[in-house]
Amino acid sequence: MTDEAILDVLRDHPWVATARREPQGVLVRPRPEALAVRPRPGALLREFLEHWGDVYDWVYEDSPKPGEPDFSGWRASDTGRPLPEEHMADWLRCTVDLVLSCRPSRVLELGCGSGLLLHALREHLTAYVGTDVSAAAVERLGPVTTSRIAVVRAAAHEVRSEQVTRALADTMGPQARPDCVLLNSVTQCFPHLGYLRAVLLDALALVAPGGTVIVGDIRHAGLLGHYCRWVERAKDPEADGAEIERRAARRAVQEEEMLLDPRTIARIALEAGRPVAVSAHARTMADDTELTRYRYDLVLHTDPEQTPDWPGSGLRDGIPNALLNDSPDATTPHALRIEGSVLLDLADPARLAVARPASAGRFTAESVAALAQGVDPGLLVHEPMTAFVARRLPEVLYDHLRAALPGTPLPGIGVEEAPGDAC
Repeated sequence: MTDEAILDVLRDHPWVATARREPQGVLVRPRPEALAVRPRPGALLREFLEHWGDVYDWVYEDSPKPGEPDFSGWRASDTGRPLPEEHMADWLRCTVDLVLSCRPSRVLELGCGSGLLLHALREHLTAYVGTDVSAAAVERLGPVTTSRIAVVRAAAHEVRSEQVTRALADTMGPQARPDCVLLNSVTQCFPHLGYLRAVLLDALALVAPGGTVIVGDIRHAGLLGHYCRWVERAKDPEADGAEIERRAARRAVQEEEMLLDPRTIARIALEAGRPVAVSAHARTMADDTELTRYRYDLVLHTDPEQTPDWPGSGLRDGIPNALLNDSPDATTPHALRIEGSVLLDLADPARLAVARPASAGRFTAESVAALAQGVDPGLLVHEPMTAFVARRLPEVLYDHLRAALPGTPLPGIGVEEAPGDAC
């Protein structure tokens, strides 16, 4: 069997745009439509999303009854053990306090999971709609739905879908819009920057004037190296520094979740077609875990009256974070919470800031995005779709070749880097 016959079979696969012979094997490039933000059934990106749906179906299968706190699946990366329930309760409180500080009345939550935020917020709201890609999560929340609470199965990019539009109209009124769109602890499950962009721009277009889009519990891209070294050191305290660096670098490349710098989100907000202010909040839980160290919350405030550029008055910035910094003047986000709103230093994720009043921590999306100039793009976003495609596409293509050319020796298959912002 000739190389050309093998290449022809590979090019015939709906996920493959090009295939060419290289000295070490065959190099393929995926079709843009296989990675499109609003994927067709059978697309490679759809498989990525369905993988996360399957994961959470399994997590929620044996969950407690609706209405009970459910922290299933939350395990520490350094130990593999479940995170303490008291810490997870503190984690939940941190998010609830942030949401309520924005004083919403009508909330659309994309990725509602087991309903932790629904149960904590429902008494403060006039209407709530939750969506989730997991069928088990949606079914589990069925008993708590009412005329003002709806939960539907939909992925984050399907906010314009008929079922979501109908749920919004039924709970909020035909012409009403949510005054808060909430995405908490879900961006790590997104495939690439193009998908995030589509979801955020949909959210910013949908939210009512003066409303907020809250993106919570984001893993910080600028701290990926620190996180990987922390995990590897915890797993092998006796290893030398060079070996830890090698293992951490390998872990970073293989990381299967999305990580984001707030400046990346600010860049997307510039495309919204309406004024947007940005505030990036540190997680202020008492315990020192990865959820406190390496995650943050970001609020996009639409149509603000007046917003300063970074940095502004009423802000004390450049404070070393004691969880990430050995400086003698370092302190923790938890300790700073009594001084005011605890923020991330937008130029350095290992530093903190305090805003008093809280509005002093809101800055124009333009000024936040400008802080990304000259920064290594790898520190601004980590896209898991690249690693997923590099692993999954060859698996599928080997099966494709075996079915089409039985008995033929198979070449090694490599993947050219997939575009991260396919639309």
